[in-house]
Amino acid sequence: MASGFQRNKIKGMFAAFDADGDGYLRRDDFEALVVRWGRLPGVGPGTELRARVEAVVMGWWEGLLAVGDANNDGSVDFDELVVLVDRLPSMRESVTATADAIFDAVDENGDGRISRSEHRRLIETWHGQSIDTDEVFDLLDLDGDGHLSRPEFAVLWSQFWISDDPAEPGNLVCGRIPHQGNASTVEA
Repeated sequence: MASGFQRNKIKGMFAAFDADGDGYLRRDDFEALVVRWGRLPGVGPGTELRARVEAVVMGWWEGLLAVGDANNDGSVDFDELVVLVDRLPSMRESVTATADAIFDAVDENGDGRISRSEHRRLIETWHGQSIDTDEVFDLLDLDGDGHLSRPEFAVLWSQFWISDDPAEPGNLVCGRIPHQGNASTVEA
């Protein structure tokens, strides 16, 4: 069962996925997310990366619908999303595969690293709006080299979706957690 901390951090992602803000996730919300990802330079229509990103995003929609749509109405509310989140610890390979696709989409110059500006684009793509990420990036850069490597990003991505430990930096990979005052701690 998702803790209060996990529910709190997933609220921000639910809001990001809910493109029309109606409190429910539907197929068209995930299609809108694919469109947002398609605005990144390497994820244009017809590219292999666009196909991968679309497969990942829509695959998660299908998985969410299968496990979370308890009333079979074709939509998922926040509590139904939490049902899938509760299962993620047993789905680490799928979470890592998602991290790989997202990493490739965000690594615009193909140098095998996510820079501060590329990370900002990741968060803005998820949320569909401009968000200040500078302080958060410094906490994510585990080795302090000014970039996120693929292995660093995979760890951070898994921490975001699976961790119940507020001290783990990956909780911030998609931006600040709602109701979070300091980038490294969660307000009670």
